[in-house]
Amino acid sequence: MTKQDFDNKLYFYSGAIHIHSDFSDGTGDIFEISRAAKKAGLFWIIVTDHNSMEIKEGIYNGVYVIKGEEISPEHENHYIALDIDQTILPSANPADYVEKVRSHGGFGFAAHPDEAENRKNKAKPIRWPDKSVEVDGIEIWNWFSDWADNYDETNIFTIAKAYFLRHNLIKGPHAETLKWWDDLNLKRQDIVPAIGGVDAHALKITKYILPVKIFPYLCCFETLTNVITLKTPMPEDFDEVKRIVLNSIKSGNNLIINKRYSKTPDYPLFQIVNEEQSVISGGEILLTENTYLHIKLPQNADIKVIKDGMPYFSDKSKKAALKLTKAGKYRFEAYFKNNPWIFSNPIKVK
Repeated sequence: MTKQDFDNKLYFYSGAIHIHSDFSDGTGDIFEISRAAKKAGLFWIIVTDHNSMEIKEGIYNGVYVIKGEEISPEHENHYIALDIDQTILPSANPADYVEKVRSHGGFGFAAHPDEAENRKNKAKPIRWPDKSVEVDGIEIWNWFSDWADNYDETNIFTIAKAYFLRHNLIKGPHAETLKWWDDLNLKRQDIVPAIGGVDAHALKITKYILPVKIFPYLCCFETLTNVITLKTPMPEDFDEVKRIVLNSIKSGNNLIINKRYSKTPDYPLFQIVNEEQSVISGGEILLTENTYLHIKLPQNADIKVIKDGMPYFSDKSKKAALKLTKAGKYRFEAYFKNNPWIFSNPIKVK
């Protein structure tokens, strides 16, 4: 392969993670949730009720519905547990249930770890204060937490602004969360994966004459999506799709995309290539004399390439092709008109 070569024959499958049904504190059943997911153009979703795995997996309205659990102590250290076959209850020490998830063959992500403590509303932040716990991955961006961090309920005008102009409140991942993630990737040999979560509840307010749902499922599914990139088409069998989705998330083979700023149906490309192969996020590749990092976006944006947690390259463009001369873990961020748009998982160059 040469500097100009990258793999165009890829397949993209959008999904949403961190969803609550009426088995915990969401308001919808699986039929309502899957209809909204289908309308939003999602191929798969993962429902993660609080301390519950009662929802039934399967294909609903053409959407592949996978279940996990949000292990949820009362005040802090929520953990998105995936690929487990039974509910795992929280305990005082998060390291205990993190390890229990692993012992059941699963893996997990620290949920909304750095919610703001200086909110101008009554919603108490749920954080992950002990960063020494060896989590498997991190939910680096939680849409509902992002909104709640910036929701000002001081008066009727700020409340109305927060609801009707809700997307203006979204600021992207917290700097401390990204630092934790980058530090873990520096520390560990394997890639520590990240996800974006919608934290969808479709909360219902009943104090008015007619009940009102705040941020219904469709609204949430039109925000943060996790896009899995594959070199072969997805099969149709549910169990095979479930295995591919979970393995992809576990390996970091997903781009976190804020769909509000995707103005075209095209997907971004992120690859590193050498003379022998090309790899996508979550992969690893050998450093040679002709190793190039490629980014191709559907529209112009501010591109930032991060190597081992430090800024490496930036440009305003639709494309980037960088010759790499040093080993490390490379990821990228993209901002559309200063708004947070895309966050990739790393590729390891060794």
